[in-house]
Amino acid sequence: MTDEDEDLSSLLVPQLYKPPALLPIAQLKDQLLYTIEAHPVTIIVGETGSGKTTQIPKFLLQTGWCKNGQQIAVTQPRRIAATSVAARVAEELDTPLGQTIGYSIRFEDVTSAITQVKFVTDGLLLREMLVDPLLKRYSVVMVDEAHERSLSSDILLSLLKKVLRKREDLRVVVSSATLEAGRFLDFFNPENGEQVFGKSREDYGRIVGIEGRTFPVEVQYLLEPTTNYVEAAVEAVMSIHENERGGDVLVFLTGREEIDDAIDMISDRIVDLPSTSQKLMPLPLYAGLPSEEQMFVFQQPPANTRKVIFSTNIAEASITIDGIVFVLDSGYVKLRNYDAHLGIENLNVVPVSKASATQRAGRAGRTRPGKCFRLYTEVAFERLEEATFPEIQRSNLAPVVLQLLNLGITNVVRFDYLSPPPSSLITRALDLLYSLGALDTTARLTKPLGARMAELPLEPMLSKALLQAANPEFGCLSEMLTIAAMMTLQGNAFVSHDGNKKQLDNARRRFAVAEGDHLTLYNVYEAFVKAGMQNVQWCRENCLNHKSMVKASSVRKQLAAYLDRFGVKETALASSSSGLLSVGGIPIAERVRRCLTTGFFAHAARMKSDGSFTTIDGKTTLWAHPSSVFFHRKADWVIYTEILSTRDKIYIRDLSTVDMDWLAEYAPEYYKIKNGAR
Repeated sequence: MTDEDEDLSSLLVPQLYKPPALLPIAQLKDQLLYTIEAHPVTIIVGETGSGKTTQIPKFLLQTGWCKNGQQIAVTQPRRIAATSVAARVAEELDTPLGQTIGYSIRFEDVTSAITQVKFVTDGLLLREMLVDPLLKRYSVVMVDEAHERSLSSDILLSLLKKVLRKREDLRVVVSSATLEAGRFLDFFNPENGEQVFGKSREDYGRIVGIEGRTFPVEVQYLLEPTTNYVEAAVEAVMSIHENERGGDVLVFLTGREEIDDAIDMISDRIVDLPSTSQKLMPLPLYAGLPSEEQMFVFQQPPANTRKVIFSTNIAEASITIDGIVFVLDSGYVKLRNYDAHLGIENLNVVPVSKASATQRAGRAGRTRPGKCFRLYTEVAFERLEEATFPEIQRSNLAPVVLQLLNLGITNVVRFDYLSPPPSSLITRALDLLYSLGALDTTARLTKPLGARMAELPLEPMLSKALLQAANPEFGCLSEMLTIAAMMTLQGNAFVSHDGNKKQLDNARRRFAVAEGDHLTLYNVYEAFVKAGMQNVQWCRENCLNHKSMVKASSVRKQLAAYLDRFGVKETALASSSSGLLSVGGIPIAERVRRCLTTGFFAHAARMKSDGSFTTIDGKTTLWAHPSSVFFHRKADWVIYTEILSTRDKIYIRDLSTVDMDWLAEYAPEYYKIKNGAR
């Protein structure tokens, strides 16, 4: 799952919400509280909009579950949900956000000593278990949107099952918008004949159902399959606009490229609409969209105007946009899929599951009877998988394995997974972590490197590079702290403020250096600091996202604090934004690239004569992303930190030039294994 999240946190418009007393869950308050009190595990089945996410934490708070100084944790698979729901609940309770109600996500903690209800990403709660394995500070842990089967939520459920066997007082609430409830309950329940704190399988947990949708939704299908669902979606939007009375439209597509295409097509059609007819306002919603543009989807449209929102699956569950009456479902979604053999994680366009299709349809009918137009046949719907393939069975498991080992779970193969991952993914993860020096030959964490890598809130490859930077051999800790912080922005540093692509390209070139994207990011940050961190105008002139740059500064401070706790201190090396200086005879620029190679050696590629790249084994063709300095420049060997799959090409992002000899020098075990395999 990509993290598309935090910028939407402050944008939900209060008046779009129903009063809590009118939400379907209000009728079940007493039953819910009794069930949670009487049973260690409660599974709540409720559709988006039933009020479960905002109201259950309030019910628990008001009935004394935080009396003894304990807290209630509510986990979300996406940062946008953790931040926006926390803001909403704080508003309902008329308390400033960060006091009684707060949230905590990676690199951002809005809580205080008096916080009683904390909304967190499931990944962050996993990190908390490193210092509090039994989660003793919490009386209730609520895992929301568990049906999404995110990697972190699946692992969290497994660990909560273990914690429940050791804490009689803990209550776990799992909420899901689909009927996977039975599976969740079976997972938590004791085996037949077994008892946990005097409770047998029959009375260990309960399922509570909440009616969510207030109005019926009529579902329609295509009679014949379409060859282009983006064009079909645009045709359907125009048909709805011309033939259906008021109500906004939500269109589910797979990514930014399709959304931009659809908005261009709609914009061409709008010109031909009669001046007397209702206006049509197309709006995008996807990861990385500037916050001011994201805000529009939540606002009431001008008079006599219909909104049509083209969105990725971000609008499927994490956020609620009221006013939607018509939903168009392309039937596809972009999901991560990790190729264990190549070590490449792709974003592939695949058919949605029936559960996701049901979720999408449910977005209509919130304010009055709605319609869902599925841009595929009913036969195609019947062939869909029942539920989304769990992320744990199609992901790079190196970060998860590292965390499990750090929690003291030594046998990651026999761990009690909700859905066991393929052995090839576990093997690949162990292989990579061993190559990085995080594991020894007995698959135990190395000290101090492996343990420190597990504690840093970064991907293992980046953690390794950052930790190596302090070694005298590299001496580039200050530079690597900056680069690591900039990389957490996931490509959101540059932004076109007024759609001027030429201006954006010129801005990128202004900071670009021949050695690659990582040092270009370093230059961007140094120039930002030099110009003054509050200089919004400078950011605008240089096509930089000021909010993102301020975030990078905050992340950099936090990463430095982590290293400081390890006893690794940043020294003030002289550097300048116009170029990195030489230390010990080797330019810092080379030291940085060597240091990056110690972490990203598994992501190496060689440029071919046509400007494309090929993986080490020569089997996969890759292309420099348009945002990379190598989109128009030559190189020989590079390492990259991100890979993106589009309709016709696999792009690599964040590239730096390296020498082939460095790969063998810094990863002899990895390349010996690779060569042996070939």
